[in-house]
Amino acid sequence: MSKDSQIRRLVRRETHSSRAVPSTLVTTVLLLAFLWLALESVLWLLNDQPLLASPAQMLRWLQELPGNTIPGGMTAAGVGVAMLGLWVLGLALGRGRRHRRALESDRAAVVVDDDVIAAAVSGRVRLAVGLAPGQATTTVGGRSVRVQVRPTSGQPLAVESVREVVDGELATYGLDRRMTSGVQVLKEGAVGQ
Repeated sequence: MSKDSQIRRLVRRETHSSRAVPSTLVTTVLLLAFLWLALESVLWLLNDQPLLASPAQMLRWLQELPGNTIPGGMTAAGVGVAMLGLWVLGLALGRGRRHRRALESDRAAVVVDDDVIAAAVSGRVRLAVGLAPGQATTTVGGRSVRVQVRPTSGQPLAVESVREVVDGELATYGLDRRMTSGVQVLKEGAVGQ
């Protein structure tokens, strides 16, 4: 295996969540249900006492269920089972991305948490524009970086200058996916900063 494919595999493992826990849980529940049904079937064939209900009793219960249950209850149960199925399907097919990004590196797999990128961008904006801590906050989304700046009272701040700082900082990271930046300069300023 080449070094590039190993690095790609390591980065993928760190930036995506594992499906092991949900798949193991679903498999275990289904296995227990099938084993229970098989045991009940064997006990029924041997004319022995069932653990919970024999296959004949289960079939009779299913046939009488619509007559013994109010329609609203059947509808609610159906909606609940459908939502559970959609949730399990979402776990199985969802993207499963963690809040981490791969940085460009020739020698190693470098993965950084989104909060670290947000703190670094905020710090760079504060230093470049001359703000106090807390006057610039950053949020990193799927493919975007949003910076909210609260200028010092009486000192106007140009949005484009902040956007250039943000774009320059993001360019130095060499992120694996392109990020769009958005800058919002609040109208009310920070007093006494």
